[in-house]
Amino acid sequence: MAIVLGLDAKLLRGTAGSAGATEVKNVKDLTLNLESGEADVTTRATKGWRASVATLKEASLEFGILYDTEDADFQAFQTAYFGNTPLSLFVTDGAGGGLDADWSITGFSIEQPLEEALSVSVTAKPTASTRAPAWV
Repeated sequence: MAIVLGLDAKLLRGTAGSAGATEVKNVKDLTLNLESGEADVTTRATKGWRASVATLKEASLEFGILYDTEDADFQAFQTAYFGNTPLSLFVTDGAGGGLDADWSITGFSIEQPLEEALSVSVTAKPTASTRAPAWV
Protein backbone atom coordinates (compact mmCIF):
# COMPACT_ATOMS: atom_id res chain seq x y z
CA MET A 1 0.00 0.00 0.00
CA ALA A 2 1.36 3.40 -1.00
CA ILE A 3 0.71 6.04 1.64
CA VAL A 4 0.15 9.54 0.28
CA LEU A 5 0.71 12.48 2.60
CA GLY A 6 -1.43 15.59 2.44
CA LEU A 7 1.65 17.78 2.21
CA ASP A 8 2.47 16.12 -1.13
CA ALA A 9 -0.94 17.02 -2.59
CA LYS A 10 -1.36 20.13 -4.72
CA LEU A 11 -3.99 22.69 -5.61
CA LEU A 12 -3.45 24.23 -9.04
CA ARG A 13 -5.34 27.30 -10.23
CA GLY A 14 -5.74 29.07 -13.54
CA THR A 15 -8.11 30.88 -15.83
CA ALA A 16 -11.54 29.29 -16.23
CA GLY A 17 -11.80 27.37 -19.48
CA SER A 18 -8.30 25.91 -19.25
CA ALA A 19 -6.50 23.58 -16.88
CA GLY A 20 -4.98 25.19 -13.79
CA ALA A 21 -1.19 25.30 -13.90
CA THR A 22 -0.17 27.65 -11.07
CA GLU A 23 0.41 25.86 -7.76
CA VAL A 24 -1.32 27.51 -4.82
CA LYS A 25 1.43 27.58 -2.19
CA ASN A 26 -0.60 29.54 0.38
CA VAL A 27 -3.11 26.71 0.94
CA LYS A 28 -3.49 25.07 4.33
CA ASP A 29 -5.76 22.12 5.13
CA LEU A 30 -7.94 21.19 2.15
CA THR A 31 -11.03 18.98 1.89
CA LEU A 32 -12.54 17.80 -1.38
CA ASN A 33 -16.13 16.70 -0.71
CA LEU A 34 -17.62 14.28 -3.25
CA GLU A 35 -21.23 13.07 -3.02
CA SER A 36 -23.96 11.74 -5.26
CA GLY A 37 -27.65 12.37 -5.22
CA GLU A 38 -29.79 9.27 -5.14
CA ALA A 39 -32.98 7.95 -6.64
CA ASP A 40 -35.22 5.49 -4.84
CA VAL A 41 -35.60 2.34 -6.96
CA THR A 42 -37.31 0.23 -4.31
CA THR A 43 -39.66 -2.43 -5.66
CA ARG A 44 -41.29 -5.52 -4.29
CA ALA A 45 -38.33 -7.45 -5.72
CA THR A 46 -36.04 -5.85 -3.10
CA LYS A 47 -37.93 -7.91 -0.46
CA GLY A 48 -38.49 -5.17 2.10
CA TRP A 49 -35.17 -3.39 1.56
CA ARG A 50 -35.02 0.17 0.27
CA ALA A 51 -32.86 0.33 -2.87
CA SER A 52 -31.12 3.37 -4.35
CA VAL A 53 -29.01 4.28 -7.35
CA ALA A 54 -26.57 7.15 -7.55
CA THR A 55 -27.65 10.11 -9.69
CA LEU A 56 -25.97 13.50 -10.10
CA LYS A 57 -22.55 13.92 -8.56
CA GLU A 58 -21.73 16.92 -6.37
CA ALA A 59 -18.40 18.38 -5.35
CA SER A 60 -17.26 21.13 -3.06
CA LEU A 61 -13.84 22.26 -2.00
CA GLU A 62 -12.96 23.79 1.37
CA PHE A 63 -9.54 25.08 2.31
CA GLY A 64 -7.75 27.75 4.25
CA ILE A 65 -5.24 30.35 3.07
CA LEU A 66 -3.33 32.94 5.03
CA TYR A 67 -4.68 36.48 4.84
CA ASP A 68 -1.89 38.07 2.80
CA THR A 69 -3.01 40.91 0.52
CA GLU A 70 0.32 40.80 -1.36
CA ASP A 71 0.02 37.08 -2.18
CA ALA A 72 -1.12 36.35 -5.76
CA ASP A 73 -3.18 33.33 -4.65
CA PHE A 74 -5.00 35.35 -1.98
CA GLN A 75 -5.70 38.06 -4.57
CA ALA A 76 -6.99 35.51 -7.11
CA PHE A 77 -9.49 33.97 -4.68
CA GLN A 78 -10.57 37.34 -3.29
CA THR A 79 -11.10 38.74 -6.79
CA ALA A 80 -12.99 35.62 -7.90
CA TYR A 81 -15.28 35.82 -4.87
CA PHE A 82 -16.11 39.53 -5.05
CA GLY A 83 -16.26 39.57 -8.87
CA ASN A 84 -18.30 36.35 -9.23
CA THR A 85 -15.72 35.13 -11.72
CA PRO A 86 -14.89 31.42 -12.02
CA LEU A 87 -11.42 29.95 -11.60
CA SER A 88 -9.94 26.77 -12.96
CA LEU A 89 -8.88 24.54 -10.04
CA PHE A 90 -7.24 21.12 -10.15
CA VAL A 91 -7.18 19.30 -6.81
CA THR A 92 -4.49 16.65 -7.15
CA ASP A 93 -2.91 14.03 -4.92
CA GLY A 94 0.51 15.23 -6.10
CA ALA A 95 0.89 12.28 -8.47
CA GLY A 96 -1.50 13.68 -11.09
CA GLY A 97 -4.82 12.16 -9.94
CA GLY A 98 -7.71 14.35 -8.84
CA LEU A 99 -10.63 16.55 -9.83
CA ASP A 100 -10.21 19.21 -12.52
CA ALA A 101 -12.99 21.75 -13.12
CA ASP A 102 -13.98 25.39 -13.32
CA TRP A 103 -15.19 26.56 -9.90
CA SER A 104 -17.14 29.44 -8.38
CA ILE A 105 -15.85 30.76 -5.08
CA THR A 106 -18.98 30.61 -2.92
CA GLY A 107 -17.41 31.33 0.47
CA PHE A 108 -14.63 33.67 1.58
CA SER A 109 -14.76 33.80 5.39
CA ILE A 110 -12.08 35.81 7.17
CA GLU A 111 -10.98 34.30 10.47
CA GLN A 112 -9.35 36.52 13.12
CA PRO A 113 -8.20 34.31 16.01
CA LEU A 114 -6.57 36.08 18.93
CA GLU A 115 -3.28 34.14 18.90
CA GLU A 116 -2.96 33.08 15.26
CA ALA A 117 -2.39 34.69 11.89
CA LEU A 118 -5.45 35.96 10.05
CA SER A 119 -6.67 33.41 7.56
CA VAL A 120 -9.46 32.90 5.07
CA SER A 121 -11.70 29.87 4.78
CA VAL A 122 -12.50 29.41 1.08
CA THR A 123 -15.38 27.34 -0.32
CA ALA A 124 -15.63 26.51 -4.02
CA LYS A 125 -18.16 24.58 -6.12
CA PRO A 126 -18.05 23.54 -9.77
CA THR A 127 -19.72 26.06 -12.05
CA ALA A 128 -21.33 26.04 -15.47
CA SER A 129 -18.63 26.23 -18.12
CA THR A 130 -17.40 24.63 -21.31
CA ARG A 131 -15.36 22.22 -19.13
CA ALA A 132 -17.38 19.64 -17.24
CA PRO A 133 -15.71 18.46 -14.04
CA ALA A 134 -13.44 15.49 -14.72
CA TRP A 135 -11.63 13.01 -12.51
CA VAL A 136 -8.13 12.70 -13.96
